[in-house]
Amino acid sequence: MDNKKKAVIFMIAAALSFTLMQLFVKLAEAIPLYEKVLFRNSVSLFVTLMILIIYKKPFIPKKKNRKALFFRCFFGLLGVIFFFYAIDKLIMSDASTLNRLSPFFTTVFAAIFLKEKLNRYHFFILAAVFTGTLLIVKPQFDLSVLPAITGVLSAVFAGAAYTILRFLKEENTYTIIFAFSLFSVVGLIPFAAADFIVPGSIQLLQLLMIGVFASLGQISITLSYKYAPASQVSVYNYLSVIFALITGFLVFNEIPDFYSLLGSSIVLTMAYFNYKLMN
Repeated sequence: MDNKKKAVIFMIAAALSFTLMQLFVKLAEAIPLYEKVLFRNSVSLFVTLMILIIYKKPFIPKKKNRKALFFRCFFGLLGVIFFFYAIDKLIMSDASTLNRLSPFFTTVFAAIFLKEKLNRYHFFILAAVFTGTLLIVKPQFDLSVLPAITGVLSAVFAGAAYTILRFLKEENTYTIIFAFSLFSVVGLIPFAAADFIVPGSIQLLQLLMIGVFASLGQISITLSYKYAPASQVSVYNYLSVIFALITGFLVFNEIPDFYSLLGSSIVLTMAYFNYKLMN
């Protein structure tokens, strides 16, 4: 099997893993938000710690990268918190689609802060994505739109975190993930403790599965990018929207309305066009 096929398989595995993470976030509905995010990053912290020990990789980032890494961790944590809130309040396919806007925000931030050039096709794609997002969010002048807004914000902060990663090319990938996980766990403990619920056996299993599938997704993405450039395989990560649509229907009997389906279709189509533009 050549490297390109391996990369595609790992990216599809990542999409499926993140969908299963979403599933268990939604199933653990009785557990407070911060507690779920804490468990998610605690498992990731343990997994990356073991990887760093086994492969003898550095725990501490280079001094020159620590400021950028702090903001990567801060924005990344906000992205996860907003995403988990959106998962709790929206149907799975809508939450997944809105979160998958992050590459488009990365493009915008890279153009603004890294001075990367956009051509006319990028402007068309971004305009179409904005239209698709409006169809999913369905803006109204009341609090009913809040969950969808948090879904968009999860993509904004994730996009900011991914943009900062471009400054951290010299750092080991697992060192970055370890730093993010440690930052998240330490930062979330006070918030989770304030509203902590002792989970029952089923809830504990659900919380562990959130962390396990989040870690598997992160590792799968890392391996995918190891075997092929992001521009060649990142589009396959959008399969998570399809997986979320199927899972939401089978488990929760969720059926997106016409506008959500149309908006998701536009976002997926633009993701494919953006992928072709980069190849």
